[in-house]
Amino acid sequence: MTESLKELVLAEARAAGFDAARVTTPAAVGSAVAERLSHFLQEGRHGDMAWLATTAERRRHPLGMWPQARSIVMLGLNYAPKEDPLVALTEPSRGAISCYAQCKDYHDVVKSGLKRVAGALARESGAEVKVFVDTAPLMEKPLGEAAGLGWQGKHTNLVSREFGSWLFLGAILTSAELEPDAPEADHCGTCQRCIDICPTNAFPAPYQLDARRCIAYLTIEHKGHIPAEFREAIGNRVFGCDDCLAVCPWNKFAAAARETRLQALEGASAPPLEDLLALDDPAFRQRFAGTPVKRTGRDRVMRNALIAAGNSRNRGLIPAVERLLGDASPLVRAMAVWALQRLVQADAWEGARARHVSHETDAAVLAEWGAEAR
Repeated sequence: MTESLKELVLAEARAAGFDAARVTTPAAVGSAVAERLSHFLQEGRHGDMAWLATTAERRRHPLGMWPQARSIVMLGLNYAPKEDPLVALTEPSRGAISCYAQCKDYHDVVKSGLKRVAGALARESGAEVKVFVDTAPLMEKPLGEAAGLGWQGKHTNLVSREFGSWLFLGAILTSAELEPDAPEADHCGTCQRCIDICPTNAFPAPYQLDARRCIAYLTIEHKGHIPAEFREAIGNRVFGCDDCLAVCPWNKFAAAARETRLQALEGASAPPLEDLLALDDPAFRQRFAGTPVKRTGRDRVMRNALIAAGNSRNRGLIPAVERLLGDASPLVRAMAVWALQRLVQADAWEGARARHVSHETDAAVLAEWGAEAR
């Protein structure tokens, strides 16, 4: 029964469109995972992602999520891009968007497949099931390694010998007993391309990440002003960063995603910065509807686009930047000041400063103008 039930699960996973499916148990996740999490949090490397700390106890072990779990089905969905994502970084007047965000929101795509597989498992066995993508405090990457989907590389993401660094992960916890698969060994060897390419030195050591220095964190999760020390390194990345994923040698085995909902939408890979800078909130919501970009919100994406504009050295963007000096968001206004300073000559800068700085200007924006808060 256990063997036939597992065969049913794997067959249903293939039918649901998953590219990889393996099984592990809660016991396969050792104490080292909890220790790495504790170290990460103690060092403050989670930045302002407070939810990582508040859910730490449940996150340390899968049984913290559901003590009745006996088996864990780990499923992977390939989202490998058709083109090299690093090419977008060579077009400074366009905004580079991370591959995973150029398509429909993967949470919806993965969860629909998980529910199909879990439903078949429940009907056949009568066992209880629970499905998770990555919005719950479950450590999917260590579980993926334990199940044999891949291993956590030096960039801390899962690497597959078949799909490289391009797998979305989903998990089904069940009270059913399923035969577990063998874990995957580490195949990084001496390679550290992912560490060497990072523009902001976000890896304190191999297999360690300091999110506070990570461009993906800074442009997506971080809600405040991006520290000045990282702005030039951000380049034209307006949402996320694929550098450490894209250079992994194991990607040479990955074919482009076959799931059509995970293929890039038209115009989503590198939109012109001029177009992005013109978006008000309704236009932003319409343009990025159904994608992960929408969840981050217009103001943060505009903040990022202004940093990209400042880095572009494209003086043709000056009018678009100047319009945002009066934006309702202080986050946007401050980055408009920074971008303008990078684009205009000294005399134009002083003239703009005189026009826009007043006693009502808030402190963060004044700091960008180089004026003292009043």
